[in-house]
Amino acid sequence: MMRMRPLMAGVELGGTKCICVIGTGPDDIRDQVWLPTASPEVTLGSIVSVLDAWSHQYGAPESIGVASFGPLDLRKESPTFGRITASAKEGWRDVRVLETLSRGRSSTVGFNTDVNAAALAEGRWGAAQGLADFAYVTVGTGVGVGIVANGALVGGCHHAELGHIRVARLTGDTWAGSCVFHGDCVEGLASGPAIRARVGQPAEEIDSDHEVWEPVADALGQLLHTLVFATAPRRILIGGGVVAGRPELLDRVRHRLLCSINGYIDVEAMTGGVDRYVIAPGLGVSAGPLGALALAADAAESVMHTNKLPIAKP
Repeated sequence: MMRMRPLMAGVELGGTKCICVIGTGPDDIRDQVWLPTASPEVTLGSIVSVLDAWSHQYGAPESIGVASFGPLDLRKESPTFGRITASAKEGWRDVRVLETLSRGRSSTVGFNTDVNAAALAEGRWGAAQGLADFAYVTVGTGVGVGIVANGALVGGCHHAELGHIRVARLTGDTWAGSCVFHGDCVEGLASGPAIRARVGQPAEEIDSDHEVWEPVADALGQLLHTLVFATAPRRILIGGGVVAGRPELLDRVRHRLLCSINGYIDVEAMTGGVDRYVIAPGLGVSAGPLGALALAADAAESVMHTNKLPIAKP
């Protein structure tokens, strides 16, 4: 008899909004709730209320995935595991996200960065299915990169933070950047808040021919250059609110990548063409919340694997 798919809950905790989902997969979402990201007490309290209400309505989910903005402490041996660490978001430094959302629950909980989770969702259900090596880039409130190499997320003493790499500046561009830690890193030049700080308008309201898109595309092109040479992904997906609101930005970034590589490797021959190599996420704007479900699915599968008894052979 076929086993019914387990019920899972996902929480995408973003810098400006949170999305909570419950279901058994992307084709079976029972409910979805959007919440504004306010103070930790208000935001996490609201998420707890949503999870509690769903447990009464649908029954306790088998697993929960929490995909959070970072940076995060993901070292399970660390006394601060499960916390947001050096966040620039006011009031969120050292917040115990995992502890708060898992307290008193019987569900298995998976926890990771929002961009890592989105990468897992794209690998499980989206445009990276069947690929063991790929990268997911999000350009929104921040700039983040989730890297999958040989079928596993890349991470060591901390998770990847390629949105904070420093890049060469366009000649004559002296704008200081908006990152509170690094000024003109990629996030400080190309994120939604950076664009707004520079132009005085939200990215989605700026004309596609505005001069700001040149330095934005250049910074993102250099980020992709670094990805190509450091991890050799078989595909790069670029999502997030800035790119979703300005899809023509993808062509600019592709062009900047090719110019930056400058023929050192034959991108067209090795990848089947840059238009098929650097693409939008297959899951679109749903990559974030589905990433939380992917974390829940991975957590449930990990428990099943751990508890699986060996089969005696004759």
